[in-house]
Amino acid sequence: MRTFKALLLVFSISFAATSTATATAPLQFSFTGSGYGHGVGMSQIGAKARALSGESATAILNYYYKNVQIAPIVDTQTIRVNIGRALKSISFVSATPDSAVQIFSGDIANAQDVPPIMTLAAKKKITFNVDGAFATGEGLRAKAFTIRWSGPSSVITFSQPGSVVKYRYGQIQVKVVKSAMEVTNTLALRDEYLWGISEVPSSWPAAALEAQVIASRSYAMSKLGKVNSACDCQVYSHIADQNFVGFSKESEPRFGQFWKAAVSRTIIDTSTSLAILSNGKPIQAYFFSSSGGATQTTLDAWGQATSYTQSVVDPAGLDPKYNPRFATWSASADQSLVATAFLLADILTLEIISRNTAGAVTYIKGTASDGSTKLLRGDTFRSRIKIPSPYFNLAG
Repeated sequence: MRTFKALLLVFSISFAATSTATATAPLQFSFTGSGYGHGVGMSQIGAKARALSGESATAILNYYYKNVQIAPIVDTQTIRVNIGRALKSISFVSATPDSAVQIFSGDIANAQDVPPIMTLAAKKKITFNVDGAFATGEGLRAKAFTIRWSGPSSVITFSQPGSVVKYRYGQIQVKVVKSAMEVTNTLALRDEYLWGISEVPSSWPAAALEAQVIASRSYAMSKLGKVNSACDCQVYSHIADQNFVGFSKESEPRFGQFWKAAVSRTIIDTSTSLAILSNGKPIQAYFFSSSGGATQTTLDAWGQATSYTQSVVDPAGLDPKYNPRFATWSASADQSLVATAFLLADILTLEIISRNTAGAVTYIKGTASDGSTKLLRGDTFRSRIKIPSPYFNLAG
């Protein structure tokens, strides 16, 4: 009897091992969910809905950020924004008549007594390429250049592979870092930078625009300080921080003026503007498009607690009237992308391990065909496999 049981056990183990070894990893995984973005801080769709119901910008901000004050703070600083990352070739040209482009050797900061090494007439294009530790162009060669432009309403066009953007304010720096060019725009934070923030449509209600301006100013001010040597910047111009599109935002047909006016309404005087403060300092005011019914905290999303992010009910994200594209969604991800997200050879199965009270996935487990497993935070998984939000279910 013992011999029979032993043989049966060996057979069972052998069969299970064979079944696992021969199990086929699916080619694709499917998901359904709601909302768009990480779900932390202010919901932009929620802010729009609250503005339409008559709430002020201050009321909106106090709903989404807790234990804060909306108050004036000195904001006369400049901010350094990375507008071109790890590039091998770039071009500049003045985009307006009667304008001139001046090029200086090195990063001259705000110095005004340095002579330019080249002056380009209107519509004259210059291209820089990387040559080892140097940027070169039109006979110029240096590890860094500063570019300024002047003239009536002068605008400069910056071209990089796949992108052409116009800039009106501040100055541009080109610096070679690790054999590639980092391109930055340094300009006044309080207005010039904010005029170029493109996070919500300029046609939205005034209170929603003002709430976004104040949140964006607060986020930017929280990032001031030491320049990150990897990008030669304090903030990126894209989703890593917030979307900055230069002159394109305020020059939008019909509606650009509304965004610029919203920025102006949040400026108090010549040296102070409204910001979201915690213990007297600007908060890192996270925001996102829409939730799956409630916001989540930084602790839930990323494992680090902040006093000003708490979970609040956010019904607009589930309402197709306010959120037609992402009130509900379905998405899929290929096997290779999911396996790479977990840093495993392949993924046989996915399992949602936990959710927070907001309904977002906090941990998801991936199991490979060899039996190895790994856990990922829900928002990390969302970001790596490029699905809309961490408010998701496994489909199929």
